[in-house]
Order: sequence, then C-alpha cells, then structure tokens
Amino acid sequence: MTKLALVLLLFSLSMAMQLVQSTNDEPKEVDEWIQKLHHGEEKVSRLHFYFHDTLSGKNPSAVEVAEASRTKKSPTLFGLINIFDDPLTEGPESTSKLVGRAQGLYGSAGQQELGLLLAMNLFFTTGKFNGSGLTILGRNAVFHSIREMPIIGGTGAFRLARGFVQAKTHFLNLTSGDAIVEYHVVAMHY
Repeated sequence: MTKLALVLLLFSLSMAMQLVQSTNDEPKEVDEWIQKLHHGEEKVSRLHFYFHDTLSGKNPSAVEVAEASRTKKSPTLFGLINIFDDPLTEGPESTSKLVGRAQGLYGSAGQQELGLLLAMNLFFTTGKFNGSGLTILGRNAVFHSIREMPIIGGTGAFRLARGFVQAKTHFLNLTSGDAIVEYHVVAMHY
C-alpha cells in the first residue's frame, strides 16, 4: 500500500505541474516576453479569497486516494493522501462569487502533529488574473491559527511568481473534515 501511495503521489505531482506549466502562448511569444523582462518592474499582487474543502456529502471536492497500513492507528492520520478540486470564493459562504479553483493534493506527513504536505495549484477564473495560476508547495499545520506556505511558481500573469500565502481556518467540522479556509496571497511577478 505504501508503494501505491508513493506512485499516486508522484503521478499526481507530475500531472499537477504539467497543468500549471501549460500556456496558450507560442514559443516565439514566450521568448519575446522573456526578452522584455529586464526592462519590466516586478509587481506585487495581493489576493484574498476562501478555499472550500468538502470531504462529505454526495459531491465531495476532496477524496482519499491512498493510506498507509498504519494510518488508521495514527493520531495524525500519518500516510493519508487526499486529492482535491476545491472552489475558491470571494467570501466564506458557499454561495459567494466563484473566483477560481484550488487543485492538488495533501498528505498527512507529521507523526507527532497533524502537518500536511500541500501541493496545490490556484487557478483563477475571473478578473484580471483570469486564466492565470499560482503553485503552492509546503507544510500546512492545520491546527495552527495562521499557516504560511511558499509560492513556487505561476502561469499567465503570474509567470516566474514567488511569494507566500497565509491560510487561516474560518470553519472546520472535526467530524466530517469539511473546512473553509481564508487565504491571503502575496505574489511577486512580472
């Protein structure tokens, strides 16, 4: 089961990175964009939205894909891997305006404390960042009041992005695992 989990994790990460790194621009357009970089100033964009992770109900946005043989015996669910396609909204209500999707996976990587390894693409579907995305990779200690994770790249308007996100749990149902998480993003890009 451990080998299956590792294979699923590596496959999912490779697929996620391919999705984030895809672009509609032709190679010539990308080369021209790169040539202009030394003349451009780096921008700082601040974003705010809510991430809705739903594990319960008929249409969950996150599902378990693997677990280790000892996961059920672990107080931190060590070895559990979930994959998700979560809506991002302007406000905490599920009826709030949809601004994008968070797609990726998280695995329980802590043995003493619940700490998730999070690999996530934030893909925006409205506004000036429509069609652009950010990639997050880091540790998410879900029971800490504020968690900070690095931005490791981006696409579209966020090419060559770096920066960080701060996550704060707005709502958590300990029985179902459903959560609404407030995100503040600081992205530096060209």
